[in-house]
Amino acid sequence: MLLFHRDLGGAGRPPLVILHGMLGSSRNWQTTGRDLAAWYHVSALDLRNHGESPHAGEMSYAAMVDDVIAWLDAQGLGRVTLLGHSMGGKVAMLLACRHPERIARLIVVDIAPKDYYWPTHRVEFAAMSDLDLSALPSRAAAEQIFEAKISDWAMRKFLLTNLVQADGRWQWSINLPVLTAALAAMEANPLQPTDQFPGPALFLAGGKSRYVTAGDHAAIQRHFPSARIETLASASHNPHIEAREAFVALATSAPA
Repeated sequence: MLLFHRDLGGAGRPPLVILHGMLGSSRNWQTTGRDLAAWYHVSALDLRNHGESPHAGEMSYAAMVDDVIAWLDAQGLGRVTLLGHSMGGKVAMLLACRHPERIARLIVVDIAPKDYYWPTHRVEFAAMSDLDLSALPSRAAAEQIFEAKISDWAMRKFLLTNLVQADGRWQWSINLPVLTAALAAMEANPLQPTDQFPGPALFLAGGKSRYVTAGDHAAIQRHFPSARIETLASASHNPHIEAREAFVALATSAPA
């Protein structure tokens, strides 16, 4: 599978590859990616079943790692700095452990090597699946329907970035049925107990987020013994948006 990517600038600089989170896409990283292009040649990928990349029946971390390796090979890239957020962070962790020779530096954003279970994800996926696209007159109408099911305004806006119009009809750009079926697998920890990446790694957590806690630091250090763990106190699950300047400063700082 050849993944779609956005070139966010910095040609001639060391390569940085960005992997987005669940239901996101490379579009979510355009502003921060262009900031990072002052230090790196930045490419933001759409993972399978997301954005403008192809859809497929398989949705697993192993398959996504293979996709990213195939993309690196197609671009002629050997070793890169790999940055992954949330689900993309799990892909990045697994790739670094299984293909350490391809990673110059690992940056993981607000996710830890552990199992997750978020009931709100089920509510959000159900709201998207229940939306009757054939009778939908506008995006505003979809948002109005979501208001009764999803209380978080920002989450409603985020989910609806995946609603697109083609040939006069509304459709999901994501492969919603496959992602819904794979939700539990995406929440699971993709790493085995013996998986380890000894190279430089930076874990950036949001101080207001529940995705990475102090109790997760031991697991991070076990799999990534050279990891530096930083918390952006003012940010929640999207520190690259909510604390962008501080995020860019940490992401471009020299490894410890």
